[in-house]
Amino acid sequence: MDENPTIQNAKEDEISLIDLFAVLLKHKFLIIGLTGAAMIFAVVISIISLKLSPEKSFLPNKYTPKAQMLINDDSSAKGGLSSMLSSSGLGSLAGLAGVSVSGGSSNSALAGYLVNSNTIQDAVVDKFNLIERYKIKKSPRAASREALKKVLTSNFDTDTGVFSISFTDTDPEFAREVVNYVVDLIEARFNELGIDQNKLQEANLKENIQHSYDEILSLQKRIQTLEQSVSNIYNPSSAPSIMLDSSLLKLELSAQQQIYSQLKVQYESLKVTMASEQPVFQILEYAEVPDRKSEPSRGKLCIIITFAAFFLSVFLAFALNAVENIKKDPEAMSKLSSSKK
Repeated sequence: MDENPTIQNAKEDEISLIDLFAVLLKHKFLIIGLTGAAMIFAVVISIISLKLSPEKSFLPNKYTPKAQMLINDDSSAKGGLSSMLSSSGLGSLAGLAGVSVSGGSSNSALAGYLVNSNTIQDAVVDKFNLIERYKIKKSPRAASREALKKVLTSNFDTDTGVFSISFTDTDPEFAREVVNYVVDLIEARFNELGIDQNKLQEANLKENIQHSYDEILSLQKRIQTLEQSVSNIYNPSSAPSIMLDSSLLKLELSAQQQIYSQLKVQYESLKVTMASEQPVFQILEYAEVPDRKSEPSRGKLCIIITFAAFFLSVFLAFALNAVENIKKDPEAMSKLSSSKK
């Protein structure tokens, strides 16, 4: 007696599965027709979108060039980053963007913040006239930033330390120009912040060396002028004064030459140091014009539309079968009739 309900339930389940298959078989032409029509439709729109120009196509090819940089997150650089951010007034802004400016902050996080900063975004918008390109009329500044953030992306690989910047557009040449321009902006911003102390020292030394060299040339010219004037003087009483001035200039020239020599030694020493250390920000490769689209995947789109149409047709088949069963059920029809009244 205990086994009868179990056997009965198993038979009911078996019958229900057969009924389900019967419903699908009954509406097989609906399922096949709807699925086939959807597949043909997907293929046709894919071909049409491919033949149309990017400006007119509703599904244009898009290209995503990428530039790669190597960012050093050494602890020695982190301390400098914290102080530089604080002194430059970017500490609070970086904090709002989720970039910590404490001892554990990182140059890669700063690079990611800078890519999405208003300064970089506005520079790109103005440089390439994106407001007109994207046909933005309402709130042009804010809307252009939002539009740019959707297509300008950055990524940092923690395993390799490689930071990448990419930009997506229908014009591959234009996309490459945008990416490389952003890379140059980020590099310039890193230099402005003075995060790489070696580069900062190198720039200062170059400036001081050039200034010292110009000063040496100026002193040599003044000494030469004084010496020539000694041989051409008509008043012998002024000769001692000229000779004294010449001697003072020679002392100053000697001191300036020593300064120049010391600066050159420091510069050469710094070059050796920089050669042995990894720079904070180093461009590995600029973006190239891509010859392969990044999106859309028309094949996947056709598959998705076909499967969606198949499941929709199956659902529609069961819905039609349910309506037919209700019409054949007097009790169900009476309930519907009474509910209408």
